[in-house]
Amino acid sequence: MATPSEPARRGDEPPGRDPARDPSPPGEASRRLRRIEWDAITGVMMREVINFGAAWKQGVFASTVQPVVYLLAFGLGFGQLVHRVDGHDYIDYVSTGTVATAVLFSTAFNAMFGSFVKREFQRTYDAILSTPVDVEELVTAEVLWLAVRGGLFGSVPILVGIAFGLDPAWTTIFVPLVAMLTGFGFAASGTLISAVVGSIDDFSYVTSALFTPLFLVAGTFFPLTGLPLAFRILAELNPLHHCVELVRDCTFGDVDPTDLARVGALVLFAALMWWGAVDRTRRRLIA
Repeated sequence: MATPSEPARRGDEPPGRDPARDPSPPGEASRRLRRIEWDAITGVMMREVINFGAAWKQGVFASTVQPVVYLLAFGLGFGQLVHRVDGHDYIDYVSTGTVATAVLFSTAFNAMFGSFVKREFQRTYDAILSTPVDVEELVTAEVLWLAVRGGLFGSVPILVGIAFGLDPAWTTIFVPLVAMLTGFGFAASGTLISAVVGSIDDFSYVTSALFTPLFLVAGTFFPLTGLPLAFRILAELNPLHHCVELVRDCTFGDVDPTDLARVGALVLFAALMWWGAVDRTRRRLIA
């Protein structure tokens, strides 16, 4: 029988825990066995927030000015020729559509260039992974932070539209959530592309051959009903198109059950892109 001064027997400890090597409480040791730790995610996100706070003016300018320029150019320019589209003033139509453009610019492009630079040039990812953070947590944190930014920046065109007379429905409060969900998928896709390409110069091919067509055939500036059937079918596979339609339905108060299918499509897109981003980033960093 052990005296009070003697340590507890090994058999008294939970299976798989060696008290000599792991002095932490049993609950703390088992907590660290989870695949994704929220503490690790918040830690990486806080690093991104601090870095953003040091250069937020440049980030806001780059992510919002171009979509607003598109809005004003098309809304006020073509708006002199095309007054109404689908029963709405053309500038209202464009202001709701350019939400998707703002999300794309503030997530996919930042994820592509940012993750490539931090991985290949600055070696920031190597430093982060030397701490108790794994690839899943690293990718999730960075993608989630860009999604939050996308939700905020994506709402700017709606505010500009309101300044020009847009009268939004109460369901407009869901627009930032739609932008965040879309932003998560495109931030993950940008991270995936960054982990696949061999050179930073290859991003020009991706921008021209992938993102530009998605941006143009999303229903941002004109309805897709006049396009050939093949293009309309392809548009239903475009996540930006689903974002545009959801934003318009929320802003104009036309929400209906078909929007649930669009939300499901965005969730599926986000999940697939996240999985691909984690897998390819792990291979790039560890393999």
